[in-house]
Amino acid sequence: MKAKKTVKPESPKRGSARVEQDIVQVLRDRISLHQIPPGAKLLEGELAEEFGVSRTRVREVLTELELRGLIKREPNRGAIVSRLQLSEVFEIYDAREGLEGMIVRLATLNKPPEYWQSWVDQLKVGGPLEKLIESGDIEGYFSNYERLRGELIAAANNAVLAGMLDSIFEKTRVIMRRVQILPGRAAMGLVEQRAFVAAMREGDAEKAEQLRRQNIRSAVVTLKRFQHYVL
Repeated sequence: MKAKKTVKPESPKRGSARVEQDIVQVLRDRISLHQIPPGAKLLEGELAEEFGVSRTRVREVLTELELRGLIKREPNRGAIVSRLQLSEVFEIYDAREGLEGMIVRLATLNKPPEYWQSWVDQLKVGGPLEKLIESGDIEGYFSNYERLRGELIAAANNAVLAGMLDSIFEKTRVIMRRVQILPGRAAMGLVEQRAFVAAMREGDAEKAEQLRRQNIRSAVVTLKRFQHYVL
């Protein structure tokens, strides 16, 4: 299946290592958002033509995607976008619980409590994020959730944890979005996020970590209930 030409790397320079990373990032985004769905073929010739690079460079890009677990190379079929099994999804969520909890704990320890006040304000009852949910703008809510995650990861300042989360986030990004649109999940998630951010504002790293882990476990309960719809 031909990749959709919706995004291209910014001003790539031929022969530079940067162009490979640009292409990798574009394809990572497309795969994680299911713009290129599981089971689709990534054809070297089409990718080389789209991005204006050699097939050799495309093969290097595909190698990195394979190392990330996003594609598989199969004999006589080429590069195929990986399809997550149900058991893998729950294993990833188990890993996320621990990793996201540690991220929140480190972020709380690394920043003064008042640093998190802006997020307390956004998550509060009657605040901007609650209004997004009430208006049915789940996409807007999820975008803000991704922004919060990004800020937490940056504040944690741990490259190893960040790399581990990055490697699994792209595999479940679409599933996370689908979970948010399930009945009552966004509102419940908001309450849970409000709780762990409030603990961060109090400077209670241990409490914040436990509440974040509980937030992930709660999402798993919803996922299991609606797994046939989400997966």
